[in-house]
Amino acid sequence: MYLTNITHATLPQGALATCTLAVEEAAAGSLLPISFDQRMHVGAGDRPGTWMAVSFELPGPATRQELGAAWLRLIRRHQTLRTVFRTPSDYHGDAQLTLHQIHEPLSVRWQEHPSTAEGTRATLKTVLDRACSPLGTPSHRLCVIHPEDTSQSPTVVLAADHSHVDAWSLPVLAHDFLEALVLVKSPASDDSVAQAASFAEHTRALAAAASAPQTIHQRWQEIVSAGHGTMPTFPLPLGQLQPTPAEAVTTRAVLDAQQLRDLEDHAQDVGHRPFTMVISSMTQACSELAGSPLRAVLPVHSRTEPRWQEAVGWFITNSVVESSNPDLAMCRAAVREALQLGSHALEPIMRPYGGMPVPPGMFMISYLDYRRLPAALPQSLNPQHISASAPTNGVQVWCVVTDSGLHIRARYPDTPRAQESVETWLAAVIGHLQKLAAGTPESRRIETLRMK
Repeated sequence: MYLTNITHATLPQGALATCTLAVEEAAAGSLLPISFDQRMHVGAGDRPGTWMAVSFELPGPATRQELGAAWLRLIRRHQTLRTVFRTPSDYHGDAQLTLHQIHEPLSVRWQEHPSTAEGTRATLKTVLDRACSPLGTPSHRLCVIHPEDTSQSPTVVLAADHSHVDAWSLPVLAHDFLEALVLVKSPASDDSVAQAASFAEHTRALAAAASAPQTIHQRWQEIVSAGHGTMPTFPLPLGQLQPTPAEAVTTRAVLDAQQLRDLEDHAQDVGHRPFTMVISSMTQACSELAGSPLRAVLPVHSRTEPRWQEAVGWFITNSVVESSNPDLAMCRAAVREALQLGSHALEPIMRPYGGMPVPPGMFMISYLDYRRLPAALPQSLNPQHISASAPTNGVQVWCVVTDSGLHIRARYPDTPRAQESVETWLAAVIGHLQKLAAGTPESRRIETLRMK
């Protein structure tokens, strides 16, 4: 799975059609709990550029009826796809936000989207920005692109607003859709659908969990205080951030498959994980370029029980990693602390700050190893994780591991100062990682010692 952006995604030129769940105004029924992250995200209101998608080529022929039936089976399997957020007409804040379940009978409808001079990718972006917004009813779509080159297989794009999915959810959706497609094409199939665990159950379980100990509250207070009342910001200048600039996106190939194996072998030899080496490289880059520690928001998945492994939803909570020493043992301790900080419900912790205090220039890093997820897509289907495009005043960096190697994607404000700062920082991080993966065991040992 390759992590990319809608402005860079590899998609064929062709005819675009979308399939959506038909939702009537009166169809929304029982109320469901809203998670802390959902409330922050949807509470900010309807806006474009909040969706995530997975794309892949169909492994064989399928009719529109079969594709729609498979999409409907997927919706029935995952409860979050049968929910919509609602607000009153005089909406003035997230306290009035409600989440409703859509009940049977369920049906889908198709829509054709005329091609434009800008091309299929631009048309898809426009469609998803409108359809997959936080308050969409529903805020997800099945999209099918039939290439102009008829020798190519159709490309499927499954998209949803972030309030209903996370990065882990995307390969799960694709896997379950392909399984559903096999079933609907089988003469022996019936209408029964195995239900996955629901995200609403997870939200209830988290709300009912024991309160975080005072030490966790105290550590979060120290983190917010260190950020002068906010989450961490990127350590180098970003330029003018008001009004919010357009985004710049860059993707860098860091390690190929063999180099990744070399890095993993080296990590195992010294008793650490590759992610620890990533944090060490980032720590060193911050020290060299900014004279400051690495301080960044770190999303942590909350799929802590087996029942959540194959579920779809926003199973992510935010933590913060602080690392001032590139020594691998110190970096491992920093990661462990971040995981501990992210293992508790954030709403009561962030209540004194009126929610998570997000500043201009907020710095976030993510580490995604798609090989470790329970649902994997074969490379022959050319799978892509596609992010939306939207203005930004923060810096987000994703380190993505696949069978093909490790690549880094960064999103930052499109200002000259931000480009210089972020690209320089990325080059330093990549340089340290490549040195750790290259050379003889002795040279790797020297680089590791140099980080101490």
